Amino acid sequence: MASLLGGCQADEIEPSLVDGTQRAPMTSGDCMVGVYPSGDGELIIVTEGSEGFNYATSAGEIGQIADATAPARCAGPTLVNTDGIVLPRLQTTVTDTRFQSGDIELAGRLIQPPGAGPDTPVIVFAHGSEEEGWIGRARDPYQMVGRGITVFVYDKRGTGASGGTYSQNFPDLADDLVAASAEARRLLVDRHGRFGLVGLSQGGWIAPLASERADADFIGIGYGLVVDIREEDASQVELELREGGYSEEVPLGRELTDITARMVVSNYQDGLEEFAAFRDRYAGEPWLANLRGGYSGVLLNIPIAQLRDEGVPMFDRLNIDWSLDPVEVLRDVQTPQLWALAGADREAPIDTTLERLRGLRAEGSDITIYVFPETDHGMWEFAQADDGSREITRVTDGFYDLMADWARGDVTGTYGRATQR
Repeated sequence: MASLLGGCQADEIEPSLVDGTQRAPMTSGDCMVGVYPSGDGELIIVTEGSEGFNYATSAGEIGQIADATAPARCAGPTLVNTDGIVLPRLQTTVTDTRFQSGDIELAGRLIQPPGAGPDTPVIVFAHGSEEEGWIGRARDPYQMVGRGITVFVYDKRGTGASGGTYSQNFPDLADDLVAASAEARRLLVDRHGRFGLVGLSQGGWIAPLASERADADFIGIGYGLVVDIREEDASQVELELREGGYSEEVPLGRELTDITARMVVSNYQDGLEEFAAFRDRYAGEPWLANLRGGYSGVLLNIPIAQLRDEGVPMFDRLNIDWSLDPVEVLRDVQTPQLWALAGADREAPIDTTLERLRGLRAEGSDITIYVFPETDHGMWEFAQADDGSREITRVTDGFYDLMADWARGDVTGTYGRATQR
């Protein structure tokens, strides 16, 4: 298991670095983004939020630092916990940089833990589908830094401080991840240990696409899936029907998603008449009214004429490549892979993913699988109400330790309630 760092002083970061990159303290108001060891082997992480600052603990609790239940308060370069004990910030080395991916300039940040050297593992993160930057805002990189891993994180195209237009074109995003990996290596000047990629959610597509070109020693996937976008939509619709008490309507859900898959691939030309007839036939049915899926629920609320003439601008702007086959992508990956899956994932149901990963492993792919039970997408534990709605409570125990140990090449012992498959 991973051991946590503790007892370090707040960092003193130099104001500049050669090659035009910058080093600067991360601060706003009375809070400073970073990792704060609590002295008892645990960590408190402070990141920027949409309103104020957020906290996360190494045990998985999250919230806003202004909450009455927060474990500490900001005090300039330190935190003060509820017992009045001052917690200095971990003495990390932070290097901000800008780099090119084709004709797009991206913003990146290298974060090195205390004592980082030639044996320290490195992770470059490929994040999910969110439309906001990760620099200073995402907790996952700091969870790794607090566990002794060097991290390179960047704002993906069209988000945060990066240029370009937001996209969900996986090959383009893989190009960005390859460029980020090259920038991380440039900044580290080969002074590092194992070098790997970690993809979370949608990043589980991006990391495998980039792994060989990035010359990764390993890749780690958190709550990803081995199904294409159309299959994901169909899986979500089926799960929604079953959990809503409409198991008998599952074949109708499959009929619907078969039609909508043809529509999106054909730019809303093939299947429109069948879609219109289906929607009219079951209009008013409660099982249809509440369907969301990945995109089918959106299509159900758009007039046929508008679909034919305009498509769905909110989808079209994403520049999706519908041709990718996830199994073929993974079949070409020679790099050792870790897949950490959420056992009760509603956004990315895992049954097909598990079956395909096992099939690839039987063919010779180097794949390690852990499943965390009773967790939803994002590795969230949750409380489920009688109506089926879920309220997230915390990131499940052991997930971050597993990812850090995988980066070290030393996955041993137990990780929360996870089981190896």
